[in-house]
Amino acid sequence: MEVRLSISLTTLLLPQDCFLCAAAAGNDLLCQACSNELPRLPELRCPVCALPTPQGETCGACLKQAPHYDATLACFNYLFPVDRLVQALKYQHRLVVGDFFANAMLATSEVPLRADLLMALPLSAQRLRQRGFNQALEIARPLAKRLGLPLQVDGYSRSIDTTPQTILPWKERHKNIQGAFECALDLTGKTVIVVDDVMTTGATLNEFARTLKKHGAAHVTNWVAARALKH
Repeated sequence: MEVRLSISLTTLLLPQDCFLCAAAAGNDLLCQACSNELPRLPELRCPVCALPTPQGETCGACLKQAPHYDATLACFNYLFPVDRLVQALKYQHRLVVGDFFANAMLATSEVPLRADLLMALPLSAQRLRQRGFNQALEIARPLAKRLGLPLQVDGYSRSIDTTPQTILPWKERHKNIQGAFECALDLTGKTVIVVDDVMTTGATLNEFARTLKKHGAAHVTNWVAARALKH
């Protein structure tokens, strides 16, 4: 145990190579040049779904059919090389990427100033066994710690192991995820922040927000590392 801890601490203290270009990055995941080049979202975005709008107003889609969530905060555009970072977190067990995303999200001007608790979008039990961890939770932990907010880790779940959203056409994703979540919490009057790595159509986050609202949540904000824009 002591040897393993010593190796871990030594690794943290030694200078690192940039994950993307292998240049010297000090103690950071990325060198300054790569960090500066990460694709950011346009400043003017719909406050509800975080898709670009001409003047930062609520988009037509959210006005026509308001989602169950109330707001969305996002840091990066889900393009290369952000997609590589997400894949490294989810499939290569590079948990340090979770800390990187959390720090980047906290560095934006959109940091939520008021909430009662944070939640991480849950994985199904089968997906959790396969992966060994929930990438959303690895981002949520440092966020909760830095913000001094309670992180709710139990009392809710993804009870249905649905077909992965990424392999479905966008129009089928809402139907695929219906009824996938359960909650045993009393969230009456609570303001909840839901943390996830990537928001694409928003169908999964919308269904989870619907579940939270059914259990009394007054306001649900999505806070994601990356937002995929429609093309």
